[in-house]
Amino acid sequence: MGWHVLLPGLLLSLPVVTGWTTSKCLLTEGSQLPLVSRYFSFCSVSPLSLLAACNSVKNLTETLADVPQTVEGLCLGGTVSSLPPDAFSAFPGLKILGLNLHLSRLQPGALRGLGQLQKLSFLDHPFGKQSLFIPPDAFGDLISLQRLHISGPCLDKKAGIQLPHSLQWLAVVFSCLQDVGQLAGMFPDLAQGSSSSRDPWALHMLDLSFNQGLKMASPGSLQGLQLDTLKLDQTPLEASRVRALGLQKLDVLSATFTAVTELPAEAVAHFELQELNVGKNKIGSISQEALASCHSLKTLNLQSTGLTKLPPGFLAAMPRLQRLYLAGNRLQSKTLCMNETGDVSGLMTLDLAANGLGSLPPATFSCLPHLRELLLQDNQLLSLEGQLFQGLQQLETLNLDKNPLFNLGKNWLAALPALTTLSLLDTQLPLSPDLGFWGAKSLHNLRLKLPSVPAPAVLSLPMNLISLELQAASGMKHWGLSPNVFPSLETLTIKGRGLKLEVQNASEVFPALQQLSLLQNSLEAFCSQDTSNIFLWQLPKLQTLKIWGAGSNSRPCLITGLPSLQELKLEALQSIIQPRSVHLEELLGELPQLRALQLSDTGLRSLSAAAFQKLGRLQAFALYNEKDLVLHDSLREYSPQMPQYIYILQSNLACQCANAWMEPWVKQSTKTYIYILGNKLCPAEEGGPGKHTLFSFLRDHCPQSLELKLFLASSFLVFLMIALPLLQEARSLWIPFLKALFRVWLQGWRGQEDEGKRFLFDVFVSHCRQDQGWVIEELLPVLEGFLPAGPGLRLCLPDRDFEPGKDVVENVVDSMVSSRVIFCVLSGQALCDPRCRLELHLATSLFLAAPFPPVLLLAFLEPISRHQLPGYHRLARLLRRGDYCLWPKEDEKKAGFWAWLKSRLGQPGLEQGGACGF
Repeated sequence: MGWHVLLPGLLLSLPVVTGWTTSKCLLTEGSQLPLVSRYFSFCSVSPLSLLAACNSVKNLTETLADVPQTVEGLCLGGTVSSLPPDAFSAFPGLKILGLNLHLSRLQPGALRGLGQLQKLSFLDHPFGKQSLFIPPDAFGDLISLQRLHISGPCLDKKAGIQLPHSLQWLAVVFSCLQDVGQLAGMFPDLAQGSSSSRDPWALHMLDLSFNQGLKMASPGSLQGLQLDTLKLDQTPLEASRVRALGLQKLDVLSATFTAVTELPAEAVAHFELQELNVGKNKIGSISQEALASCHSLKTLNLQSTGLTKLPPGFLAAMPRLQRLYLAGNRLQSKTLCMNETGDVSGLMTLDLAANGLGSLPPATFSCLPHLRELLLQDNQLLSLEGQLFQGLQQLETLNLDKNPLFNLGKNWLAALPALTTLSLLDTQLPLSPDLGFWGAKSLHNLRLKLPSVPAPAVLSLPMNLISLELQAASGMKHWGLSPNVFPSLETLTIKGRGLKLEVQNASEVFPALQQLSLLQNSLEAFCSQDTSNIFLWQLPKLQTLKIWGAGSNSRPCLITGLPSLQELKLEALQSIIQPRSVHLEELLGELPQLRALQLSDTGLRSLSAAAFQKLGRLQAFALYNEKDLVLHDSLREYSPQMPQYIYILQSNLACQCANAWMEPWVKQSTKTYIYILGNKLCPAEEGGPGKHTLFSFLRDHCPQSLELKLFLASSFLVFLMIALPLLQEARSLWIPFLKALFRVWLQGWRGQEDEGKRFLFDVFVSHCRQDQGWVIEELLPVLEGFLPAGPGLRLCLPDRDFEPGKDVVENVVDSMVSSRVIFCVLSGQALCDPRCRLELHLATSLFLAAPFPPVLLLAFLEPISRHQLPGYHRLARLLRRGDYCLWPKEDEKKAGFWAWLKSRLGQPGLEQGGACGF
């Protein structure tokens, strides 16, 4: 029991696969999901520990064989007509499962073993009318399921599918549903809530959107069902019919793009709805009668409903209203606060975007003192005066995007002391150095477009900003910023080239900056102009940097000197006019904390280990839209320090023999998951058949290099060194052990009539050297002595009766098989002795596996916890039977111990025994 036994145990703890690489499945951790989120678009996922997306699936078993069993999110796309039993039983920790497989049926037990599943989606072509058969008890094991989403497939109207009690969201969309009442046949639980024998069924949301044939709602078909939200968006069903369904509760009704022509006042009053969404319907006007039934509403969405005016007392009729969305109409704002009684509204959010408003009278918002969010974007507002906002003491968000705004009154924001967010993008505002921003003392978030100026100017901004977005178009004089320091600014977005900032002292101007986005910017303004071309913005706390160059960078800029940077995204850095190839080390320098890196259309042509040596903590690396990429073979030697995830997506690898080493490395990588997605075809030889895939081209056209041969030879040598200890272990332990089991089975088939001839020993005694004194002084005189002192039994003691020169394991096995009883003397020292542990393992295995097992007895020389026993599960049956005894320290109790032992030795076939005090 030396090193040759220990080493195989260590080797068994290594991964059972040679590498992470899979051919059809893209794997990612939840923290890296933003890098590859587009490949999970058909499957709604949340950040989990490990996710997999598999496309072009035809054989489900083969595809899932490559997926780690620890995945928590699994999205499958392809063509699989039937889901077999136990299809996902190998993934017990699965929490999200999305199936876009064009399924026609689920076989019984297909979802068995998914007790932790929370979200389940079945997807197919919208309006494809593909039938999907789901057995009634298909969801029986899904005790944690919260969301069930069926999009595209058509279910049997009488499927009788039982829903888990944990379900909160149910969606049947893009389906063949024609009557809401059909749900009662598909899911009987929804229609049995009114039964006195059970509690009412409750759902947070029932989504029936995008069912083009849904026109009917059979009365009472959902009797007793309790709903928080019902969505009927883009269906022909009239919202007023919801009242007859028999719902016990409904709080939110959404019916956009439907047949609604007027407010469903009866449904609102019947359920006392809190939220109603009837946007993008041809309503046109609201009657006083319908308005009188809406007193319970807290949220009302009338977006793009053709309204030109609101009825008198509109807000007064809805005293609980908090959010009102009126975007996309042609309203006159003066109709909103026309309340002669002077009553005020509790409205907190008001959306008047895209209403063609050209002017706002001073009293426009006079009845809205509690307003916190005001959306006025995409109108025709020319000027704003401070009097307009008088009384809006609680307003926090103001959006004025896409308005001309030629003039702003002096101190126009002074009336808004609580304003925290202001957006002024896409306006024609002639900014002056003092725009009155200082009037908003609490302003933290600002989005602003800088207009053209005839000469360089300095823009004065509040110094306590937390988030700032500036759009400055190119082709004009540059703006500068004041003050000189923004101590609280955490997020900065600069779009365009019209802003000139002093980059040398960026760390002093933006000491707290954590996120920086440079969009449609030339990096020349942020890089040194000498040959080093180094990124000059040295920001100590910057964690996220996104650069979109819009194809205008003639030279690469080295991103370096950012000690806290964790996420970096570089896009469109390749110059359209003067394209050139770059190396990764020309783009990245010293970034010690970088975790995620994404490059897209940067002109990268080669990838070597040199760049990764300065990125010691890089975990995920994604490449998009890079062409003719060459992977240098230095990556092979550096692979233990490579990022854990490498994605080469929509990027073509070069058809060059320099990439010939890559295929075996990709297949044998043990620490790096490598996923290559591309349709690169290499040209064929002249006169030869069509084009080849990349790897087939490399195998056919590139000779095996000496390095590759050495690599394969060394891999074989390593495998051989691993296999030798296993073979030694098999020779010295398992082969004799299996031989012993075979001998026992053979003896069992022969019968028991010659039982006396089979056993050379009566009792095999297993003990350690520390307990040898007890065996010789106490046990031998009692058992080997002749009557009347003892029964005269023949004992097998390892140190006395083992055959000299024979292997220890073979001696133990042969002696146990040749003994009628196996007696194990256990103590703390024995449990630590390797040979005693081996003997105990063999004894319990024979006891459980043999057709006519030997009697197995245990004697504990001291109290020992059951949890200290090796392989305690193997001794469970023995300990329940009571074939064990504790050696007493008191002399008067020792007689009971010997009486128990002699009774068990005298009845070898006894199936019941008694414990003696352990």
